[in-house]
Amino acid sequence: MLSMLRNYSQDGSQMALWEELGAGVPTLMAFARLCSDALASNRQDPVEELSGEAKAILYTARTRGSIEIKGTDTAVDSSERLLAICVEVEPDRQFVFRRRGDPKLTVRFLDGFRQLCASGLVMHHLFREFSLTHSGFELAKTIQRHDIGVLDILAEEQEFSDF
Repeated sequence: MLSMLRNYSQDGSQMALWEELGAGVPTLMAFARLCSDALASNRQDPVEELSGEAKAILYTARTRGSIEIKGTDTAVDSSERLLAICVEVEPDRQFVFRRRGDPKLTVRFLDGFRQLCASGLVMHHLFREFSLTHSGFELAKTIQRHDIGVLDILAEEQEFSDF
């Protein structure tokens, strides 16, 4: 564990590591690694049955396929400081898989994203940027909205009545 009390002026690398932890780099790297492993092995089918959360991410990304992992360290509520899956549904509109005061739900969606990465349905591009793969787009087309009730509350809160 890195000490926050250490004199970082003597060791700039320790400060860089601390900053990376604050930006969620270890988790992002783990997701990128899962994507890389699936890509290298040409995996195109889920390695496990996909959860409702994984299906919700696929369904939401079915049109544009662009997924970003975002986090903030300035929110007052601890549940809003967690990394969250964000799907671009229109050029200037994102659907965020996070619910204030419900960290368990946010973590469930992060695990659903992990399933997609490990299954070769998502690929990593740059830093926080991911997208559906061809197989991901194909599977997303088969998912029916009524099969993923986990979206209902989030869609209502984010005013996405057109889902």
